Amino acid sequence: MLERPTSYFGRYVFNEKAMRERLPKNVFEQLTNALNGGPQKLNIRIADVVAAAMKEWATSLGATHYAHWFHPRTELTAEKHMAFLSIDETGTPLETFTGSELIQGEPDASSLPSGGMRSTFEARGYTAWDPTSPAFIIPTKKGGTLCIPSIFLSWDGTPLDMKMPLLKAITAIEERSLKLMRLFGNRGVRWVKVTVGAEQEFFLIDETLARRRPDIVLCGRTILGCPPPKGQQLEDHYFGAIHPRVLAYMDDVEIEMHKLGIAVKTRHDETAPCQFEFAPQFTEANLATDQNQIMMTLMKRIARHHNLRLLLHEKPFAGINGSGKHTNVSLLDSEGFNLLEPSNNQRRNVQFLAFLGALILGVSKYSSLLRASVASPGNMHRLGGFEAPPAIMSIYLGNTLTNVLDRLEEGFPEEIPTSGMMDLGLNKLPSIKKENSDRNRTAPLAFTGNKFEFRATGASQSIAGPLTMLLAIWAWGIEEITNRIESRLGSSDITDATLDVLRGVAKESANVRFEGNCYDESWHEEAVRRGLPIANTTPEALSYYLIPENRELLSNLGIMTDREITAYYETRLEQYIKTVDVEMAVMEDMIRRGILPSISKQITQEGNAFERAISLYDEDFECWRGQIRSLCETKEQLIKKLKELGQFRKKISETNLDESASLMTHDGLKLMNEIRALSDAAEAWISDDIQPYPPYRDLLVIQ
Repeated sequence: MLERPTSYFGRYVFNEKAMRERLPKNVFEQLTNALNGGPQKLNIRIADVVAAAMKEWATSLGATHYAHWFHPRTELTAEKHMAFLSIDETGTPLETFTGSELIQGEPDASSLPSGGMRSTFEARGYTAWDPTSPAFIIPTKKGGTLCIPSIFLSWDGTPLDMKMPLLKAITAIEERSLKLMRLFGNRGVRWVKVTVGAEQEFFLIDETLARRRPDIVLCGRTILGCPPPKGQQLEDHYFGAIHPRVLAYMDDVEIEMHKLGIAVKTRHDETAPCQFEFAPQFTEANLATDQNQIMMTLMKRIARHHNLRLLLHEKPFAGINGSGKHTNVSLLDSEGFNLLEPSNNQRRNVQFLAFLGALILGVSKYSSLLRASVASPGNMHRLGGFEAPPAIMSIYLGNTLTNVLDRLEEGFPEEIPTSGMMDLGLNKLPSIKKENSDRNRTAPLAFTGNKFEFRATGASQSIAGPLTMLLAIWAWGIEEITNRIESRLGSSDITDATLDVLRGVAKESANVRFEGNCYDESWHEEAVRRGLPIANTTPEALSYYLIPENRELLSNLGIMTDREITAYYETRLEQYIKTVDVEMAVMEDMIRRGILPSISKQITQEGNAFERAISLYDEDFECWRGQIRSLCETKEQLIKKLKELGQFRKKISETNLDESASLMTHDGLKLMNEIRALSDAAEAWISDDIQPYPPYRDLLVIQ
């Protein structure tokens, strides 16, 4: 009989249950008090006790090493494994792990991106334990590694990771949320926490075929390939019956995630062939960020065991839907109330509108920062297509909330309707719950009943970056609304003061609120008239980090210094340039080694057959002759374009960062598209026996 998930859930996590069992009561209380914002900081004495208990717990589960597990600005995670085993002066083997080793590590920082924050020869960097996210074990066949979630900073204390800015943004919004709640008389509320659930889309293809595609192996996406005869035209994959091979993979992923304390609530086929989705349960924002990184790592490792290749690129295949990571965000107070949940209580509903209005107000002023947060090399291929939210940031609230905001100017708003029941008209079927609004799938940021769903995050991205900027924007909005309410409380009660403030918010946020189809070209024209920032390319979007008001926002909230913002921008831009350059190099290699020789073989094969046919029949076969000529011309054009590509890459290497990015975007991508069009046209005429790489037709089918 199979074990139930509840029997092994969290087995490899040093969670509250494990700490309570293994730590002395006084140490456990001091640790939990510190984590819950108590006045006393953790000291080395407590750290020594925690380290000893953590080591005993980890080694009892087979762990042989520990690692400070951190989030450098590569969008990936990093770790340096250190053995518990050491030898004393008598040669006796010991398993040791001290408080100082728990608190701080020292990885070589020289090869991780810094955006110019330090020179290459300045290698020293530190990792520091983040006790707000529990340690966990990644088991292996012969042991395992205790992973300690950590921040990463340079020797002078400058953050070099994704986690530190996120932790600062979380603190900023939670402190301001608590202050706003106090205005509404919530004296018993001890804390407010950001909760997050990140829906992860991904592709699975056969590993044997993937290994024969250099672009998939080195770039995570296909750089060449003509469309398959059947893609997603029939819309028959979405929510379809999950292929048994994929289902076996999903089962294994879920078992391992459950052991690491990650509860997966949803799994299903997505829109494109070979595309799927996992959606975990909501949890605290910092933990959700760590768990999403753990999940992506696990998914890659387990895919190999099933002879599958996991693709997390935002657009791995041209012509079919790409993958995103819908990032759902809400706020939870210590009494268990979701602050974005409308209710029947009028006072609570006014408070709900205040928090809702705060985000709307923030996005209306800082939507460019939100756009910058999802600018990545892969997401540029996805955003703006009729499959994903456009590159223009807007908010969808639904008819009910839009009507409430619109009527605020007329006086007291009508009551927010609670969700009703929908009668399906058949006695055999039950009534179902009806929400206040439909779901606008084209909006980048949408209110979906009790949370905001940010749909522009790329599938391969760490959610830390987008979350940091979204929470910074929201924190500013909460502080702004709190100040406006406080300035009116002398002459009005809290309800009237808040509604008066929200009247202004309704007017100020009109530019960013849109209830229609964001795919429609008319919305793009309307967005221009509204003065919304529009960035269609990654470099354009990244430049929004350098806007003075965006820099001022992050600096004033204590999330990033002005110097750190510049470094963050440069790191992102450098990542974009290097990614495109690698793709260019891979494209050139694939054309030279595979496509050009296969065209020659096809020309030879066709030419021999053509000559034979001419000798047998007294006909011109003009169409056939034209096809052979076309293949010859295509090969000539490809050789010419590859020469241009080589010259272009040399030119790029001699320019500065901003100029390189501009040239890559406007000239480099255009040249790559031209080369791909020629290659794909040739591929369509190359016979199966001389195809250099597995085509889309084979890749997009689970065997």
